[in-house]
Amino acid sequence: MPSTPWNRFFPDAQRDAELDTVFARAQCLSVPAGTRVFMPEAPCQNYLLVVEGRVRVQLLTASGREVVLYHVGAGESCVLTTACLLGTARYPAEGITETAVTAYALSIADFNRGLDDSASFRRFVFGNLGQRLADVIARMEEIAFAPIDARLAGALLRLVDAQGQVAITHQTLAVELGSAREVVSRHLKRFADNGWVQLGRASIEVTDRAALDALAQRG
Repeated sequence: MPSTPWNRFFPDAQRDAELDTVFARAQCLSVPAGTRVFMPEAPCQNYLLVVEGRVRVQLLTASGREVVLYHVGAGESCVLTTACLLGTARYPAEGITETAVTAYALSIADFNRGLDDSASFRRFVFGNLGQRLADVIARMEEIAFAPIDARLAGALLRLVDAQGQVAITHQTLAVELGSAREVVSRHLKRFADNGWVQLGRASIEVTDRAALDALAQRG
């Protein structure tokens, strides 16, 4: 069995012998950044638990715009994958690795066996499913009702590093916000004119966090 730990995500793993049996059948995968791990209309063949890295799940709208639904990080599973496995449906969106990802993959048969045999696995699967569904609903409400400038300010604050830098393109930000690049660029220029940010090539420096936070709170 690979040495990448999975049991740190299960607080009661030591009390559930069946959990070891479940993951003894899992395959440990390493996927490079920028890989499409599933796509619309593809069948769902494995349950995935991410242990390292980050996956972006996004939807292509009828107008051709990409909208990020959510991200899957360490200790999380993909709500669409879980829903498709439980409902024997096909994927309605696509998943792309944002970083190099390490994940455990369980076949459909082993996933169902795990639900039957392991209380810890069952609690994890349905707990993760419930939390991720709540996150998706909150994100859809934000996209539908919150002003774009407030959402942009919030996104910059979430993505900024300790040095005040956000390494991202305007297009990537637009996808993250479910907006058009031109709209994002226009608001970023206004932020820059106000002295809140400085714009660079594929990077943004946050210079006034307090102003961005005040704007984000108004959303």
